[in-house]
Amino acid sequence: MSAVGFPAFPPTGTATKGAVRRGQSWWARAWVRSMEEFALDAGPLKKGRAYARTGRVGSITVSPGAVQARVQDDDGEMYHTVVSLEPLTDDEWDRFLRVLASRSGRLAALLTGEMPRDVVAAAVDADISLLPGIGDLEPECDCPTWDLPCLHAAALSYQAGWLLDADPFVLFLLRGRSRDQVLDALRGLSSPDPAAAPSYPSVDGTPDPADAPVSHEGTDAAPSGQRILGELPPPPDVPEPPSAADLLPGVPDRTADGTPVDLARLQAVLAAAALSAAERLTALDR
Repeated sequence: MSAVGFPAFPPTGTATKGAVRRGQSWWARAWVRSMEEFALDAGPLKKGRAYARTGRVGSITVSPGAVQARVQDDDGEMYHTVVSLEPLTDDEWDRFLRVLASRSGRLAALLTGEMPRDVVAAAVDADISLLPGIGDLEPECDCPTWDLPCLHAAALSYQAGWLLDADPFVLFLLRGRSRDQVLDALRGLSSPDPAAAPSYPSVDGTPDPADAPVSHEGTDAAPSGQRILGELPPPPDVPEPPSAADLLPGVPDRTADGTPVDLARLQAVLAAAALSAAERLTALDR
C-alpha cells in the first residue's frame, strides 16, 4: 500500500484573537493523550507544542504503521522523525470489519464518510485496539537527545493529531488499511446475498402458488420463440432514485468532500437492518 503525503501545516499564530485552534476534535485529543501519558518529561512536550504551532514540521507522510516528517530545530538543523504504531493483522481487521458492519447506523455513517465515536467501541468488541494506548506510540528521531519522546517527535505527534481533526480515517491507514479499502470491505459485507435470501410462506401458512413449479403436462408445447401468454406491454419508465435525505433523513446527497452518496449501498444497509430486526422480533415471540 502506498503512503499518503500531507502538506506542512502553516504556523498557527500566537495572538489569541484569530489564532487557528487545532487538535480540538475528539479523535485528536485521544491521540495526543496517548503520547502525553507516555512521556517521561513534560519539558519536551511543551517545546514540541511550540514547534508544531510555529511551523517547524515539514510535510507529513502517513503509511501503515508510521507517520514521519522532517522537523527543524532551533539552530536550523533538520531531523528525520518517525512515530510508529503497530498495524492490525489481517485476522484482526476481519473481526473489526464484521463488527463495524453489524450495526446499520454505524455502517451508514462510515459509508457516507463520517467516523462515529462508537467505532472505538466496535474495536473493543472485536478484541483489538484502534486508538493507541499508553506506550503504543514509538517515537524515533536522529537528533542527539535522549528524551522520550524528544521535542521533534512530540511536535510531529501533535500535528498527527491535527490530521485526525480533518480526517479520522488517517487512523485506519496507520493501522494498516486505507479509507477506500475499509469502505469497499464494508460495502461487500453489507450487500445482501440473493442466494441466501429466505423464502417465506403465505399468511395462512399454505405454499404460495407462485412458488409452485410450472407443469406443461397435457398441453401442447409452444413453438420455439412464441410467447404462451401473448405479447406483454412495454415496461414502465424507471423512476429517478430517491434523494439520500428521503432514503435516510439527515444524510446529504454528497459528503463534505463532494463524493456522491451511494444510494444503492444505503438501501442494502437498510434492508439488512430491517431483516435483522424482523428476525430478532420473531425470536422474541417464540
